[in-house]
Amino acid sequence: MSPAQVTLVSAERITHSILLLRGQRVLLDADLAKLYEVETRVLVQAVKRNLGRFPEDFMFQLNAEEVAALRSQSVISNAGRGGRRYAPYAFTEQGVAMLSSVLSSPQAISVNIEVMRAFVRLRGMLASNKDLAAKLAELERKLKTHDQAIAGIFDAIRQLMAPPPAPQKQPIGFVSDKK
Repeated sequence: MSPAQVTLVSAERITHSILLLRGQRVLLDADLAKLYEVETRVLVQAVKRNLGRFPEDFMFQLNAEEVAALRSQSVISNAGRGGRRYAPYAFTEQGVAMLSSVLSSPQAISVNIEVMRAFVRLRGMLASNKDLAAKLAELERKLKTHDQAIAGIFDAIRQLMAPPPAPQKQPIGFVSDKK
């Protein structure tokens, strides 16, 4: 396949395929296979032939609970209806990068570049959201101190607006302290 024949993959399509599993952003084997334009079993076979390149932090197989959760979200097909018969593999950003050494077709290289860019953009968006959250917390903190100051001002104004307490009247005449 010549570089001119390589199918371009939209970054949006890749970004929508990224899932959060076990606290990591991952792509499932079936989604990667579609992007690479190969069958899922071909991708998995290539990975299994090179398992030494894929430690746990690069790739992991989903457990039954994760598979059930993804099925309920319609992300993966039902095994009883001709779908998958084994749990999918999830690839982290490093695992996707390692796939480029296992799958070296022009399409795989092109897709890998776009996947890496999608992960970088996602990291950038998450970082900007953290910055925004920090700024919002700071603003909230400032408003609370301002609210307390404003409440103090209102209390002072109310005290000034309140009629002065009636002075205690002194009895007329001479009062002796002796009893």
